Amino acid sequence: MNSINQTISNIGIIPVIAFNSVEEAVPLCKALVAGGLPAAEVTFRTACAEECIRVIAKEVPEMLLGAGTVLTTEQADRAMAAGAKFIVAPGYDPKVTQHVIDRGGLMIPGTATSGEMQQAMNQGCEVLKFFPAEANGGVAMLKNIGAALKTAKWMCTGGVNAKNVNDYLGYSQIIAVGGTWMCKSDMIKAGKWDEITAICKETVRTMLGFSLAHVGINCENEAEAEKAAKTLCALFGFEYKPGNSSIFVGSGVECMKSPYMGKNGHIAIGTNNLDRAVYHLSRQGVEFNESTRKPKAIYLKDEVAGFAIHLMQK
Repeated sequence: MNSINQTISNIGIIPVIAFNSVEEAVPLCKALVAGGLPAAEVTFRTACAEECIRVIAKEVPEMLLGAGTVLTTEQADRAMAAGAKFIVAPGYDPKVTQHVIDRGGLMIPGTATSGEMQQAMNQGCEVLKFFPAEANGGVAMLKNIGAALKTAKWMCTGGVNAKNVNDYLGYSQIIAVGGTWMCKSDMIKAGKWDEITAICKETVRTMLGFSLAHVGINCENEAEAEKAAKTLCALFGFEYKPGNSSIFVGSGVECMKSPYMGKNGHIAIGTNNLDRAVYHLSRQGVEFNESTRKPKAIYLKDEVAGFAIHLMQK
């Protein structure tokens, strides 16, 4: 996937912003970055959009900036010149799409039907906007279309909110969603930056869905692992599940047949999306042991209280 599209996928949720004034641009984007969402689609529905993009690109360079509601080639040119890294349209216009591609830009055209999607994909668009998502059948519609367009990838906006965000992101062909619920217009006008940051943090937590998967206990040998597992099963009625390298006690405790990662063992934390979790934790300074990476699992570099921490995709 294109590096910008990959970053969009890693962030997962792209705030869609209609600025009222240039003065709002920098403090809002700093609030979004602090909340874990360093990206924005700045819509060209307001007169100050171009200048907002220019100011943000200069003063908040860590933001991944896109321009939304781009309807013409002239708007696309202005947006890219101001610093937009991707261009988003509400509909599919082959002329505008080709213009952005020819300029070396990244185009995410709005699509609502399989015909539009197929045309945009054949024109070279790697990611498509599905808009308005809920009004056009939501995730169920895309799953039906995705069965035929297996290489299609979507960013969905229109009706996506905190309650259904994981319904969308739970479908593998949807790489991101866009929305306004974390930075509504009235909050921006009132300058409620701390509140916006708090909502963003909660939104990221909801998206990542961290939960305790199991605890691994390092045992000296297979006999000790069997004894520990059988004791716990006998006491609490858990199912005894022997494996090649460990024995599970129900689904919550893993008795290792020989010492593995961690002084005492490991704690497995489940997440809705491993790559997304790694991205967001890395932004907080967390380091990972890349030698342990598997398609749906990775260990953190540091231990906590003698336990290795193991991220795993649910």
